[in-house]
Amino acid sequence: MAADPLVVSVPDPEYAEALADLDGVDAIVWDMGSPHPRGSEIRLAVLPYMTSLRLADVTPGLDSLEVLQLQSAGYEHFVDGLPDGVTLCNAAGVHDASTAELALTLTLASIREIPGFVASQARSRWEPLRLRSALADRRVLVVGYGQIGRAIARRFAPFEVTVTAVASRARAGDELVPHVHGIDELPELLPQHDVVVVIVPLTGATRGLFDAPMLGRMPDGALLVNVARGAVVETDALVAECAAGRLLAAVDVTDPEPLPRDHPLWTTPGVLITPHVGGATDAMRPRAIALVRRQVQTLLSGRPVDNAVAGPLSAQQP
Repeated sequence: MAADPLVVSVPDPEYAEALADLDGVDAIVWDMGSPHPRGSEIRLAVLPYMTSLRLADVTPGLDSLEVLQLQSAGYEHFVDGLPDGVTLCNAAGVHDASTAELALTLTLASIREIPGFVASQARSRWEPLRLRSALADRRVLVVGYGQIGRAIARRFAPFEVTVTAVASRARAGDELVPHVHGIDELPELLPQHDVVVVIVPLTGATRGLFDAPMLGRMPDGALLVNVARGAVVETDALVAECAAGRLLAAVDVTDPEPLPRDHPLWTTPGVLITPHVGGATDAMRPRAIALVRRQVQTLLSGRPVDNAVAGPLSAQQP
């Protein structure tokens, strides 16, 4: 007798098409906006990208569920609502290229004063020549040296900068940095760097990591680039430093988010804001689909899925 198929829910038909050639897989399209009639059969469910859905509203009735697959690298919003016995997987590796590109773009745009040129163009105004800043010869500190952190360092390296990396614990370096510093060294490292790129996950340990004292350790004129989560930086402290003209900031994430229209961060001098679009490029989708396909194949083989961040399989991750 043939085994029951592995029922997988995916957010749109393109994902289902990518699984169509796999024997023993039944992919159903479900955006999770309403209960699915076959919900009790689903063993792996892929959540829509950038969803505001709560797991408590989605998972009731998913009696066979084993794996919840996110399309984001961040997962902090989903851990508390994770049902017992279900493994939560993030999309590590999917957003490396897109987020690293944006980190570099935000840095160059801020340092080379591109927002000012855009404003001048809107007024049909030719700005007079003056000496402007450059990225070359800057000291760049990457805070959070996982997959995306390495992708960021790799993209900064050709720009004739010095790159330093910080992770949760000190360890040996790689082809990009000679040594990876521990997070406990951050206060001593900050005064030595002109650009600080933040790409740590949001946890209890990193929430408010860049508070007023920590920002105060950055040298005058330094640039803070946040492509992590807004709550890693204390917003009021950042506004104060930038409003005083001491620091610059280029952020893809904010706290609160979305940023209210009347929030002072919008109009603070020296601040460049993008609306949480670090991973939202056409490079993301094929990588996300490939990850889902690999996870399905892994589940079919009986092996532990990759990228487990919470639940029964997370302890098995390296």
